[in-house]
Amino acid sequence: MTLTIIEAGILMTLSGIHFSWVFGGKFGFDVAIPTNPKGEKVLNPKAMDSFIVASGLLIFALYFLIRQGLIAINLPASIDKYGGWVISTIFLFRAIGDFKYVGFFHKVRGTRFSNMDLKLFSPLCLLLSLIGYYLIW
Repeated sequence: MTLTIIEAGILMTLSGIHFSWVFGGKFGFDVAIPTNPKGEKVLNPKAMDSFIVASGLLIFALYFLIRQGLIAINLPASIDKYGGWVISTIFLFRAIGDFKYVGFFHKVRGTRFSNMDLKLFSPLCLLLSLIGYYLIW
């Protein structure tokens, strides 16, 4: 149960950060966007993009809480069976990255985002993936 609380807690915290961006919050926003070597953002997310990510992260957290029995909701059989595998694989792919700007194997180095991605973002995604796989195994 402890790992479920850790997984859901991290996911809810990340969801909260993304929801804050929807409403104009700035905490961590500048460093969370990949940039090219000139410092230009390679993504220009809108509030709706942050809302979609925030909602997804919250749903992922709820999935693990429901699966552990901490929230009493019956999931459809296919979601119950495959949901954790899908969620964990999403975070594994994020940790591996796109081989250019994002993930452990990105080529563009030396930017603020790159440094945070190697120190925090990608390791956190890998952790979420590994905990998720463990919980559904």
